[in-house]
Amino acid sequence: MTDLVPPPFSSGKSLMERVEDALLPLINLVFLLLMFFIVAGQLADDPLPELPATTQTREQRPPDADLTVDAGGNWRIAGETLDEESLLSTLPAPNELHPLRIAAAQTITMADLETLFRVLEKGGHTDILLLTEPGE
Repeated sequence: MTDLVPPPFSSGKSLMERVEDALLPLINLVFLLLMFFIVAGQLADDPLPELPATTQTREQRPPDADLTVDAGGNWRIAGETLDEESLLSTLPAPNELHPLRIAAAQTITMADLETLFRVLEKGGHTDILLLTEPGE
């Protein structure tokens, strides 16, 4: 029957000692990389530059929408608040190639949107794009 552990090499070290010797350079390398990233992270004190798509720039530019629904559920076109009758007459004619773009406030309820969608459906607007902003 043969032994499960091979006999030691000419150096006289056992298998476990040889494995430990082989792992030592790897452990040293990982330690040096860790130290490098710690030092490099402390050297860069400058804050990251502000990205162009932050909330400050989004708030300054109004959305490119045909219709805006504010937080109170009011329907606005070009800043003018409209009711159901004036809304349909002010909106552009329904067009299959260019769907109606609606920008709704984040706090608006689904019930308010459903009311608006029913009015728009009466006016022939079946293709609608609901513009949203990413959450923070």
